[in-house]
Amino acid sequence: MNSPHARNGMNSPGKSKRISRRAFLHATTTATALTVVPRHALGGTGQVAPSEKVNMAFIGVGWQGIWNLKTFLQMPDVRVVAVCDVNEEGAYLGRGQAGREPGRRTVDEYYAQEQGTGSGKGCAAYRDFREMLEERDDIDAVVITTPDHIHAVAAMTAIKKGKHVFCEKPLAHSLVEVRTVTEAAREAKVATQLGNWGHAKEDIRLICEWIWDGAIGQVREVHAWTNRPGGWWPYGIDRPKDQPPAPPGLDWDLWLGPAPSRPYHPAYLPFIWRGWWDFGCGALGDMGCHILDPAVWALRLGSPETVEASSTKLNSEATPFGPEIAGGSVHPETTTASAIVRWSFPARGDLPPVDVTWHDGGLMPPRPDELEAGRQMGNRDGGALFIGDKGKLLCGCYGESPRLIPESKMKAYTRPPKSLPRSIGHYKEWVRACKGGEPACSNFDYGGPLTEIVSLGIAAIRADAKLQWDTQKMEFPNVPEANRFVGAAYREGWQL
Repeated sequence: MNSPHARNGMNSPGKSKRISRRAFLHATTTATALTVVPRHALGGTGQVAPSEKVNMAFIGVGWQGIWNLKTFLQMPDVRVVAVCDVNEEGAYLGRGQAGREPGRRTVDEYYAQEQGTGSGKGCAAYRDFREMLEERDDIDAVVITTPDHIHAVAAMTAIKKGKHVFCEKPLAHSLVEVRTVTEAAREAKVATQLGNWGHAKEDIRLICEWIWDGAIGQVREVHAWTNRPGGWWPYGIDRPKDQPPAPPGLDWDLWLGPAPSRPYHPAYLPFIWRGWWDFGCGALGDMGCHILDPAVWALRLGSPETVEASSTKLNSEATPFGPEIAGGSVHPETTTASAIVRWSFPARGDLPPVDVTWHDGGLMPPRPDELEAGRQMGNRDGGALFIGDKGKLLCGCYGESPRLIPESKMKAYTRPPKSLPRSIGHYKEWVRACKGGEPACSNFDYGGPLTEIVSLGIAAIRADAKLQWDTQKMEFPNVPEANRFVGAAYREGWQL
């Protein structure tokens, strides 16, 4: 149901010599996605008793869902018992087969190899996650890898059943959904984790420790950016007029879920749903929970006082995709080609007020004078620049490769002792939490507020205005008409 961070083949940027995690996944994915090696083939004699395993189900087994499935499948304290997807089976953007049947086969074949019996059947396959969660009392935890508009309804259905939840970013499709899911998970005391995997890396911990050490002084300004959307999905277009039949095996009505009804069209999936407001959240929703994460953690950001945005207003001369957009406003159907968003956060304890600015669609902040000629700002997928009273810190997407700039300052810096606990791995953290261990680092009490910041930026883009935010009342008091971007309406038969 969901897609990976993968290209849709349109206007792809040039290739980088550096192999990113995404490029590695693409290069190592075959017709059945990643190769999974049975645990017995890895050596070692330790076995986990069935009673100590986490029985796990997967909601959404598109390409990214298959990746998540195979990652958890190899953990000795996990047992995959069910998969769910509205699509039975299909080729996924030239990157292999995806859907509930490939997912089911992946699980059964893995356990057959592990057991050495030639028969590992036992994984159930469902179209509707509500039916799966109603029927299966043996499910302990779910992994949600669907389009954004399904995240909240799937998570809440699981939470109400007392299931632990791992959800891909962003946590939900609207501000009300984010807050509701966060509070429900806390009240239910279930183990949670947001899919912003960079939060488990060493790099983000170094950023926090260096900033807390005063390496660049008090931080009053941050810039973050991504190359999205680029050619990853179309933008500024109207709904298609033609109505081709849905592919065999795809339950289009279930794919729509709570979203307003519309006829099937390949313009909506796979992956390119990110460019449609009813289903996705554009570039900021795609990458914000990754790239803003270091700033949120290191600067202990809470709710901003204001958020404002400006974005491209496409017309028929500016894009090959479709008709002129009257009035020059943000398109009501599809996301923007590029945007700049600025959040203003108040003082937090002994930390001063700080402005955080987001740039996407090829827009970039000014290049700092301290950065040597020939050095790239960030990396292929984006980056962040922290500006302090005494210096600047630059990192790539996901907080990768943080450095004080210029490099001479980095070499002269005496790093502080490591003070933050190191992660055992983003996925392993959550499994440990499911078994009663300490909470995962990006559990919803952290990932929820992070997603709220992202969602506020999306609301500002759609409102095309500077918004004051009342976090207690969850409203924009200065622009009441923008409050329509706070909540979400659901089709009959769907609810949180």
